[in-house]
Amino acid sequence: MENIQSVVSKYSPYISEIRKRIFFTLFVFVAAMLVGFIFNEKIIRFLIDLLSLKGVNIVFTSPFQFVNLAISCAVTTGLISAFPLLVYQLLSFLKPALRKGEFKMLIGFLPFSLLLFLSGFSFGFLIMKWQIEIFLNQATSLGIGNILDISRLISTVLIVSALMGVAFQFPVIMFLLMRIGVIKHKQLAKLRLWVYLGSFIFAVLLPPDSIIADFFLSLPLIILFEFTLILNRIFDRRNPK
Repeated sequence: MENIQSVVSKYSPYISEIRKRIFFTLFVFVAAMLVGFIFNEKIIRFLIDLLSLKGVNIVFTSPFQFVNLAISCAVTTGLISAFPLLVYQLLSFLKPALRKGEFKMLIGFLPFSLLLFLSGFSFGFLIMKWQIEIFLNQATSLGIGNILDISRLISTVLIVSALMGVAFQFPVIMFLLMRIGVIKHKQLAKLRLWVYLGSFIFAVLLPPDSIIADFFLSLPLIILFEFTLILNRIFDRRNPK
């Protein structure tokens, strides 16, 4: 019993610190969600313009879909707003366990991480827009009318975009783990085919039901993986251990 109490007292400050950081991040996430929920109509109109849906028959198929669509806008707004803070909180928590040089390196990658998230989100959005344009052009060429469920369409676009933004963080995590020494370059290089397969499976599990879209969604993940290996090799040559 005394051993358990000593362990609890030993790690109590860390648990308290984790709790504070989680609560603060959740507060920002919820606050951003509320903003996204309140301004969901403007967000929806903006997305409709970006997706070039003017002139297309877009409808609600249920009186409850408007609420679902508003929630999708809210969650996406919360994720985009809270993600940089989440990364920063994680790095700050790990600071005591890292050497000064390692921590500076992690902080230096924070803007790059944010840039990758926005790039992944934008790439997912563009792929979805491309898929929608193909569908509409094919329907027009065949003389077939089209009616798009706006709730399902926007929700799917936002989900794919957000998940691609998160997936684009993999190279940053992989590179940092190699620089710290948790993972060896050679070990990761041997897993190349598994990474390729995992990237494609990830793309297949995303909502678009198109093998072409799956290929293009997985391609940047594979390219980023190879680029990360090359970048790490360059760092090893400039900073031999």
